[in-house]
Amino acid sequence: MLLLAHTGITLGAATLLAGAAEIKNKSGNGILTWFASLSEYVDVRILIIGSMLPDLIDKPVGVFLFRDTFSNGRIFSHTLLFLVVLAGAGYYLYRRRRKTWLLVLAFGTFMHLLLDSIWNTPRTLFWPFLGFTFDRINVEDWLSFWFWDLFVYPDLFIPEVIGLAILLSFVFALFYRKKVGVFFRYGKS
Repeated sequence: MLLLAHTGITLGAATLLAGAAEIKNKSGNGILTWFASLSEYVDVRILIIGSMLPDLIDKPVGVFLFRDTFSNGRIFSHTLLFLVVLAGAGYYLYRRRRKTWLLVLAFGTFMHLLLDSIWNTPRTLFWPFLGFTFDRINVEDWLSFWFWDLFVYPDLFIPEVIGLAILLSFVFALFYRKKVGVFFRYGKS
């Protein structure tokens, strides 16, 4: 998965959850209402950051900074341990201060791991329980390979298109409801 799929599909999943809560409360319908109801529960900016957090950490570390050591863009923050620590800290913060931002970040990270099908690399998912090393992959010219794969493999292309459609719907809803400034300042839609 790439940027559009991770951010868009995560936003769509969170919106569906918020919309389901709204249907349960019978307080509105339609995608505009669902996007608005999402911002009642979460700061959408944090959700989007969480959807990319594992790549924001692991790509620079494993591909650029320590390429000779790791040679992999899916290392520490693509692990179940990272997710559990993040969610545990988020739960603690929620219980102590009633702040949800870290839980939102954890949900975004969970969606990232789900969309990456990280269960296909159990050595990474269950690190350090299956060993302290990560599988090494060829990271030379990885960006050009991803770009090429995007146009060749439907399992990469289709989620990107779905993510783009969700993101465009969200941006349309922001402009339609005149909430662009509110979104950038407060994360509300």
